[in-house]
Amino acid sequence: MTHKLFLLLPLLFAFGHKEIDTNYSQRAGKVPATACYFETSDTSLQRLYNVAEEKAAKNVRKFSDQFTVLVEGAEYGNVWIETQPMGGAMYAKRNVLIARNNQLIFMDRQREDGKIPSMIGPISDYQYVKHLPFLDLSKDSLYFQFWGSIQGYNFPEPALEVYFLLNKDTAYLTKLYKCLELFDAFLWRTRDSDNNGCLEAWCTTDNGEDQSIRFKGAPDLWANDFAPTGKNLPPDINPEKSMVPYESMDMMAYSYSGRKVLAEISAIKGNGKTNYWYAKAKEVKDKMSQFLWRPEKHAYYDRDKNNEFLPTLIHNSLRTMNFGTMSQEMADDFIKFHLLNPDEFWTPMPLPSIAANDPLFQNSTMNNWSGQPQGLTYQRAIKALENYGHFAEVTLIGHKLLDKTARTLKFTQQFDPFTGEQNGGDGYGPTILSVLEYISRMYGVNISKDTVSWNGLALPGNKYSYTQKWGDKTFNLNQENDKVRCSINATPLFTCTAGVKIVTDLKGKVIELAVIDTVPIPLVLAMRGKIYKALIKPNEVYYLKNEKLVLKKKVPFDYPYRK
Repeated sequence: MTHKLFLLLPLLFAFGHKEIDTNYSQRAGKVPATACYFETSDTSLQRLYNVAEEKAAKNVRKFSDQFTVLVEGAEYGNVWIETQPMGGAMYAKRNVLIARNNQLIFMDRQREDGKIPSMIGPISDYQYVKHLPFLDLSKDSLYFQFWGSIQGYNFPEPALEVYFLLNKDTAYLTKLYKCLELFDAFLWRTRDSDNNGCLEAWCTTDNGEDQSIRFKGAPDLWANDFAPTGKNLPPDINPEKSMVPYESMDMMAYSYSGRKVLAEISAIKGNGKTNYWYAKAKEVKDKMSQFLWRPEKHAYYDRDKNNEFLPTLIHNSLRTMNFGTMSQEMADDFIKFHLLNPDEFWTPMPLPSIAANDPLFQNSTMNNWSGQPQGLTYQRAIKALENYGHFAEVTLIGHKLLDKTARTLKFTQQFDPFTGEQNGGDGYGPTILSVLEYISRMYGVNISKDTVSWNGLALPGNKYSYTQKWGDKTFNLNQENDKVRCSINATPLFTCTAGVKIVTDLKGKVIELAVIDTVPIPLVLAMRGKIYKALIKPNEVYYLKNEKLVLKKKVPFDYPYRK
């Protein structure tokens, strides 16, 4: 993230843009009440959960009478576009109003040209930062905004998730559609300087990769709408050594994500543009696979200003999985060859930003995306792996993170990949929310759009209960003696062997089930007076047909790593 890097940079341009209308935010009504509870006889896990909840609540901050939001936490007291829409959506388990506010605060401050602020802060903090570049005040003078880069745009999917949690607020959806449409147009109007159909990163923090050594000769920030080349570069950068603009997997993924969500919204609204937006999303995905994917290396690679592949193996392929821009085969290969490789990304504390055996890897303890695993990567990895049915790998990563944080009860931005030593201030929101989300994916309930996932790993020698309240519904999961019992509003749904996730609709009708454990499960599912039995393996997905379990999908589980 940009954070403190812009302190030393010169002002490159003046602001003259207007903001988008905020009428919806002024009239937005009530939201469903939510709450979640986790109780377990595992004292270490219970303590971790309790402390994470307490520290997450401390990141709730009142920006104005209109907006109480969830900030990034630790040394970052503001909301950033790369973290807080996603963070807000995850916090919806506890407070849907805050989840909504974390989306609206960015929508309301979008400029008429489509650009969305990198960061937003309350006017009470403005006196401390007003001397900095790339800042301006909102038209209502309640906030200040920072425009120094694109800043890791992780917004469309979380914002759509919140629509469903708002009981499908149509006015919110209309506002979101306009926002995403404007931003996608902004990207393609400004970020393809060589008109080759691939969007570009122009500075280190466009992707939120603070201080990453892989950005050779790139400015830390770039707020202009023209590419940083030649005489345009800051005076401390030699144009001949600069490799930007980068043909960027991240920037392309931002567009793909936005277009896919625009297609989904179009389908909901029935506006006749569903096929249009799916086709536009496919254009981006196809270009990425043709131009940035290296099949012989099983990963995406950025290209430099000369369209030559950059050699650095970065974790960003996992980011693109979060946005859904790989095929199933591509995702399977990246996980098999790289993510689970102990020489690269499966270090003792996994998920370094640059592969541990890459020449550019640096094990810096400062905020630096050149090496150490980041809490934000753990947060993104959940959706990235779930998108491709790699549920057992979510469990593997969850165990690593929960085991580490349970010992320290600290929630820092970074971890040493070899020792697990934690670096950065305590109370870092993405790490806190990662802990809480992995618990929900391993031992709890997760609502997503119109579905509920009931996730019941065994917890040997211990029992647990997870309750999610949403409006007038209460979803409850109990595990004891390796058996899981689930109910809605105290009405029993089913009982099953621990180690699986069962996906239902909001009324409890089973859609599918999948193995989230890392070993085969001799499943026994009891539901509506019937018993279903099967030996099912990690990452296998089944559905019910003619009162039988039928294999729907079989995703590889290539753990442990084999060369």
